[in-house]
Amino acid sequence: MEEFFSAPLGKKILLLGNEALVRGALESGVNFVSTYPGTPASEIGNIFSRIAKNNNIYFEFSTNEKIAMEAGIGASFSGLKVLVAMKNFGLNVALDPLLPLAYTGTKGPMVIVTADDPNCWSSAQTEENTRGIAYLSHIPVLEPSDPQECKDFIKLAYDISERFNTPVIIRTTTRVAHQTSPVILGNLIKNQKTGEFVKDMRRFVTMPPRVLEMKKELLEKIKKIGQFAEKSKINQIFSNKKKNAKVGIITSGVSFLHSMESLQELNAELPVLKLGFFYPLPEEAIKKFIKNLKKVLIVEELEPFLEKEVERLAKNVNPKLQIFGKKYLPEIGELRPEYVSNALAKMLGKKYALGSMYVIPSFKHLARFCPGCPYWSVFGTIKKAAPENTIFGGDIGCYMLAGLPPHMTQDYLSCMGSSIGIAHGISKATGQKIITVIGDSTFFHSGIPSLVNAIFNKSAPLIIILDNQTTAMTGHQPHPGIGKTGMGEETAQLKIEDIVQACGVKNLKIVDSMNVTDLEAAIKEYSAKDEVSVIIARHICALLASRQIPSKPAAAKQ
Repeated sequence: MEEFFSAPLGKKILLLGNEALVRGALESGVNFVSTYPGTPASEIGNIFSRIAKNNNIYFEFSTNEKIAMEAGIGASFSGLKVLVAMKNFGLNVALDPLLPLAYTGTKGPMVIVTADDPNCWSSAQTEENTRGIAYLSHIPVLEPSDPQECKDFIKLAYDISERFNTPVIIRTTTRVAHQTSPVILGNLIKNQKTGEFVKDMRRFVTMPPRVLEMKKELLEKIKKIGQFAEKSKINQIFSNKKKNAKVGIITSGVSFLHSMESLQELNAELPVLKLGFFYPLPEEAIKKFIKNLKKVLIVEELEPFLEKEVERLAKNVNPKLQIFGKKYLPEIGELRPEYVSNALAKMLGKKYALGSMYVIPSFKHLARFCPGCPYWSVFGTIKKAAPENTIFGGDIGCYMLAGLPPHMTQDYLSCMGSSIGIAHGISKATGQKIITVIGDSTFFHSGIPSLVNAIFNKSAPLIIILDNQTTAMTGHQPHPGIGKTGMGEETAQLKIEDIVQACGVKNLKIVDSMNVTDLEAAIKEYSAKDEVSVIIARHICALLASRQIPSKPAAAKQ
């Protein structure tokens, strides 16, 4: 990390994609950073939490992504240079304030990093492809393919945001965020600045009839950004030696690297159009590229957004163009170079041996709780103490692993904070007994409104809040129950039990997660209640506890 700051201008150092994004923000003079931790984007917040104070940057781990977005919007409206980071599902949580932001536009430049997770390496819910949100929001989206582009693209994103008064999304994936490669460093800019909010109702208030004018202005703005995209150097043609080629490839993001590897493997020489701009697309550049082609392969992960756009554009400039895409490439799981090689071989009429692309990987060793984790005793006790036919609700956190052997105590799993909301719906619909679990960070993130709703609407689940005193799954980031901010400053420690009682819960017990006797008794008692009951099972995360043990001094040499 020292070299991260001390390396001279122009030096190459190895960086993760996420580290390169941080470096790019620092080279842009970022003032304000907000995030909620979520893999594969977690390193961005982790790094800023360590370096922000010494670099005159404000940083926070926000309570959830919606609040992180709102905090960033407030800072942008006040003229600061802002970075907001999250994983793909976090962008869903943040959509409420994000969509109006597209209408109001920004004042201070604002970049939003969102990290997708094809193949669900660290995402339990879905293979969400956030590129589609570009069409919904009319917000520019850039797609880097490697760490150098992560650094360069975020700097470009700030330039676009400043020029057009718009937020800009940098969309990465797991293989970009966690890829390591050399990055050429630029100048660090320390841009210490205090913002000022200047009242401007016409600019910042989205109310009819002004909001309709704002949409018209937004669509006009996107046209101008589209013209900018046409000239941008981040859309490049990697040409072959053969002139007047009749076969080509269009790709973006990490799929570009797979495409180049496949060309090398098949010893094929084809022109490749690499799109750094996903939205708005450089349509004229695409038309020019495909005009004289007979065949084109569209290489992209998950849904065929690019493929459909190329099909639309080809109708006017090259209606006989053969477009190869999802017919030969999977729409499930992240791409691999051999998948691209297989598709390329079929388009070129070459032979290439490949098994099925749709085999779900089998795991010989299922993930389990860490040795010493308090969840071992919690879920063993829940299973033992729960009444027969109890429904078990799951949520997002380390405790998701309780849905796997040997516990198998998870009958539904959806999204952050939904364990309580879904439990309420099942309880009202069926009257069946439900025991649902939710972690401490997730409770602060989005569990509180669901608890309020269950109390207000007279539901009857037993809610077990697993308080391991950290945001464990994403790297031990602080939350409002810790008493320290993301910058390490002392702050108010919000007690979960005080919040639960303030919500109107009458049946509340706090137990040590490792005290099987007390936990079992509490579960049996509260499972019989016909109203909302809450057990707070509290014990520090085993990994966090081991890190807090001071190391013994080395023995003196004789």
